[in-house]
Amino acid sequence: MPSDHGLDSPCDDPTQNNCCAAPATDLLPVKDGLARILAQITPIQDVQRADIRLSLGAILAEDIISPINVPAYNNSAMDGYAIHSRDLAKNGPQRFTIVANVLAGHPFQGTLNPGECVQIMTGAELPAALDTVVIREICQHQGDQLSFEGPVRAGENCRRAGEDLPTGSVAVSAGTRLGAAELGLIASLGVTDVSVRRQPRVAYFSTGDEIRSLGQTLNPGQIYDSNRYTVTAMLRNLGLDVIDLGVIPDTRPAIEAAFMNAASQADLVISSGGVSLGDADYVKETLDRVGQVGFWRLAMKPGRPLAFGQVGDAIFFGLPGNPVAVMTSFLQFVQPAVRKLAGEKEWLPLTLTLPSQVTLKKRPGRSEFLRGVINANAEGIGVRTTGQQGSGILMSMSQANCLIVLDQDQGNVAVGDPVKVQPFSGLLS
Repeated sequence: MPSDHGLDSPCDDPTQNNCCAAPATDLLPVKDGLARILAQITPIQDVQRADIRLSLGAILAEDIISPINVPAYNNSAMDGYAIHSRDLAKNGPQRFTIVANVLAGHPFQGTLNPGECVQIMTGAELPAALDTVVIREICQHQGDQLSFEGPVRAGENCRRAGEDLPTGSVAVSAGTRLGAAELGLIASLGVTDVSVRRQPRVAYFSTGDEIRSLGQTLNPGQIYDSNRYTVTAMLRNLGLDVIDLGVIPDTRPAIEAAFMNAASQADLVISSGGVSLGDADYVKETLDRVGQVGFWRLAMKPGRPLAFGQVGDAIFFGLPGNPVAVMTSFLQFVQPAVRKLAGEKEWLPLTLTLPSQVTLKKRPGRSEFLRGVINANAEGIGVRTTGQQGSGILMSMSQANCLIVLDQDQGNVAVGDPVKVQPFSGLLS
């Protein structure tokens, strides 16, 4: 079977003498880094009222308390015939007289005598005297006479008032991100507007003299900025307000001005590049002057360098420059932090366990995030890598539908071994 997972670059080899090289004991485990970050995030307290039609993706600030029973009345769960269970014979054929046809939205207003029933449609209100619905598939109906065989249990095929939500219960709890199902549920209660938290404002800029914006001419040694588009897209997928500050040159005045500008108008500032502490990286020295920021070497691949802290009143993340490292670091650290900042309940990406369809080479000592594809073969559902896994190969993310997560202490993986998988559904959308 094919194998994968070579070194991304000299920076991934701890034997090399470079800015990323550090003893394994100096590397911060991924889970510890995330715990430190989340411990320093306080949700935004600003609350506003919003029409539910404009609240998709917003974070609920207060519990929605049901003002009514859901369902509002006893109703039929099936098309059939509503009877009272006390009228059932102990043995033999069951016989009833049909006195009415009850449709949804048209309750039965008459009275019923023993042995009488009504034909009823799904969702229609049960007459007060009846407690059971017999599905029409087992019934014979001639004129006004109904008969059926077989045991029928009292109360079957009936939905009771309040069985989903009794009056006064919590329908949707604070901290929930409002999706289509939540908005539909709120609407079913007759609620027109809700209290939601203000969405965080996020400022983003890229750094590097080699980076050019789209539409500019590339000179030798220059590349187009992709991080700007991946990061802002991931932020907008979360429904956030994004302030795009473009590409900042590698000069002390420009970088300091960018930080101050970003922090003055955003709750969260994100930059990419300039966190590897190289000779031309002025991010650290600028942040030493204007912020309170720690620079971490994380035990992860891709994405070892990360800066985190505060500039002014804004939270700051300094992401690495390699495109895949940027996305991986964002998904593992920035997204959980942003969701907590927005007031969402504790959130972590969905993780599945699937058999690997390929061999994977790995040394214990760091967490690794491979770009993978969940698919089905003759043996069932499994996962494989997308091929080359270099931290600069953005195509590996484009071709993937998941991340394969190899924990810090994990070693090589054989075909068929279980691996953790984070599907992109819900992670990137």
